[in-house]
Amino acid sequence: MPINGTSCPIRSNGVDVPRLEAFELYRFYHRGDDETAALRGISLQLNAGEFVALLGPSGSGKSTLLACLAGLEEPDGGHVDVMGQRLSRRPEALRAALRGQHIGMLMQSGNLFEHLTVEGNMRLQMSLAGKKDRKKLDALLGVTGLAERRRAYPSQLSGGEAARAGLAVALSADPKVLLADEPTAEVDAATETLILSHLVERCHGNRDTALIATHSEALAARADRMLAIRDGRLVHA
Repeated sequence: MPINGTSCPIRSNGVDVPRLEAFELYRFYHRGDDETAALRGISLQLNAGEFVALLGPSGSGKSTLLACLAGLEEPDGGHVDVMGQRLSRRPEALRAALRGQHIGMLMQSGNLFEHLTVEGNMRLQMSLAGKKDRKKLDALLGVTGLAERRRAYPSQLSGGEAARAGLAVALSADPKVLLADEPTAEVDAATETLILSHLVERCHGNRDTALIATHSEALAARADRMLAIRDGRLVHA
């Protein structure tokens, strides 16, 4: 299983069409006179149909990388393209539109609106993408083990339920690119297997793309490809 930033691109009519590309990403954080380099020149390419695992210890830059790839944070150097369109250094309204059209995002927290139920959060995401599919909503609730919690508010969810609800929201609009930070944290083995099977099937069956930051050996074992990050750089494991 290869561990690197690129793979053989999938071609459409003889033209390479990556779902998501990052070019020499740098990201710095400042606290007083101290500077921390969270990303140090990361380049990668994600293609249609790929299920990719992002591995690395805590503090290695995984969450920062996902935030930059989703356009939630602006890189200090380099840029990101999604579906062939520039995402970086665009007005927030345009970044949000591209994100809503192409990207499903699951961060470690802040994925749900507190005043909406689980189902309400999912319906809002679908509405923003101009989609409405009750059967898909019900199916996602089943896959994530939340069918009986659909009317619960975020404050009523456990940590694991909140993470699964965030994943259900991220998938609600059928994004072509899923970026997820520890989607199977705090779930039992049976639920993890169900979620992984669904994610892999989405990628391989629909030619969608997923980049999943994880510490899960089970998830990494299902990946088509692995990326390893350490100290803000992609490395070979």
